[in-house]
Amino acid sequence: MADLFAWRDAQAEREVFAAISEAEPRALVSRFAELVRETGTEDERLAADYIADRLAKMGIRHEVHRPTLFISRPRPSSLAVDGRAYRAKTPAMAVSTDGRALTGPLVYVETGYAADTAGIFDTAEIHADLRGKIAVTDGLPMPAKVKQLTDNGALAGLFVMPGAGIHEGICTTIWGAPDLDNWRAQPALPIVSVAHGDGQALIAALRGGAQLTASVATRLETRWEPCPVVVAEIPGTDDPERFVLLHGHYDSWHQGIGDNATGDALLLEVARVLAARGGGLRRTLRIAWWPGHSTGRYAGSTWYADRFALDLAANAVAQVDCDSPGCRWATEYRGLACMASLFAMTAAAVRDATGLGSTRERPNRAGDYSFNNLGLPATLMLSSTMPEAVAREHGYYPVGGCGGNIAWHTEDDLLEIADFENLARDARVYAAVVMRLCSAPVHPIDLGAELDEAGAALVAYRAAAPGLDLGAVDAAAARLRKALAGWSAGGDAEARNAAMRRASRLVVRSNYARLDPFRQDPALEVAPLPDLEPALRLPRLEAGSHEAHVTETHLMRGANRVAALWGEAARELEAVSR
Repeated sequence: MADLFAWRDAQAEREVFAAISEAEPRALVSRFAELVRETGTEDERLAADYIADRLAKMGIRHEVHRPTLFISRPRPSSLAVDGRAYRAKTPAMAVSTDGRALTGPLVYVETGYAADTAGIFDTAEIHADLRGKIAVTDGLPMPAKVKQLTDNGALAGLFVMPGAGIHEGICTTIWGAPDLDNWRAQPALPIVSVAHGDGQALIAALRGGAQLTASVATRLETRWEPCPVVVAEIPGTDDPERFVLLHGHYDSWHQGIGDNATGDALLLEVARVLAARGGGLRRTLRIAWWPGHSTGRYAGSTWYADRFALDLAANAVAQVDCDSPGCRWATEYRGLACMASLFAMTAAAVRDATGLGSTRERPNRAGDYSFNNLGLPATLMLSSTMPEAVAREHGYYPVGGCGGNIAWHTEDDLLEIADFENLARDARVYAAVVMRLCSAPVHPIDLGAELDEAGAALVAYRAAAPGLDLGAVDAAAARLRKALAGWSAGGDAEARNAAMRRASRLVVRSNYARLDPFRQDPALEVAPLPDLEPALRLPRLEAGSHEAHVTETHLMRGANRVAALWGEAARELEAVSR
């Protein structure tokens, strides 16, 4: 079974690695350094034109779609406290006051700073009555914290950055464009962020008993706008209808060199090298560059997931995300975002391409992982990162990209953040990953590892709620493991692959999504087996209370869903092992 996940065409990979060059990436990054690629702007269109022009000159088949996306561009905003002005920014999708000041008393709500990259996306627990108050809190204005402040009645939110830079961001929980199910969840709060020193001085004054009054004024352009989506294809030789989706965003905050001009360059270089050797891939490689990542909550990739949902559901093998590769000091593959089902293959690709080891983290509900509800197995998001010792040496705190450089989402994400030697190494990793996914005779998808992750979660849920009946889930897990053993024993590769694609959709959905395949879960963290995660709340609830009964009902329904999805996955695999 292990051989399945370590499959490679060693000769083809050596040829591709040798062909990877710094020339094309340097040219793209240099051009993108002349642009501020905000979604919906002329500079973004020029960037899309550049990518399309290079693809045309390389003779690579491609298409430029022009969907209308819902985006939000922050504009100059302000904060004043007792008459003193502070430098401030507002995140995308926050409420615009159109420059009119909202005034109220300041109150500090401690939520803490992220200890690591994953912690940036953690759900906040806020219980204070904030009605009529402007709440000061720690960290980035991520959706979970903004939602909690809103639910607790805050008049406005003031976020204190972890450092001297004010990182741009987006605060909505709506993933991609809103629909009738979620459009009323649009953020209802004006938000500003300030630098660490300014914010900490205010917090210290509040802790010392000072009564402070703040005025917040925000400006944003939030509207629907047409934006280019560039998609290229390198056709497969044996099974061209089936494809691997390799993708990244090309919009940016400011120049956005490490996030994500380097990623756009990597995608183009991988396309160039694989196309130049005539593809040589069993299945098609589809490469996409998205707009609307930073100002539309992954609006471009979500539009694609919507518009091509049936094709993705039927024919995609996996998705591979490319964000912030090739950055300064990024020499480790630590904490790779990767679903358990693709980590064995990804770790082997990293080792063979670089000689380095790697570790895995469960993917956050972030990046352009807009295909979880469809059930696509997924690997990578960020790739290389700087060693922890280097980050400490520079006094850096966790950020969500740029290889760990705190220039992320600031005006300082300039040419100096790129490292083209690191970028070439990361390109070898991505090339190895997509070549294996496209050409392995049998899909290297390890559903047993996905079940292992789910099983660890079940242990925790069962400990928190001993009375929870998980018998049907246990039986479905046992059946699925048996079916996987039968599937792995061999047989017709085409039939095995078709069964694995269908089965993996079901297992991924059980572990990464709650809504149906053609909807998008909110931009809030998703625990393993999210239908059963509320079991962790039961010990805090009064036995026999209304909330306890509601939670128990939810868990019963969730257990049914998990058991049904795993049972259906088992049937798909059993059909080819009889």
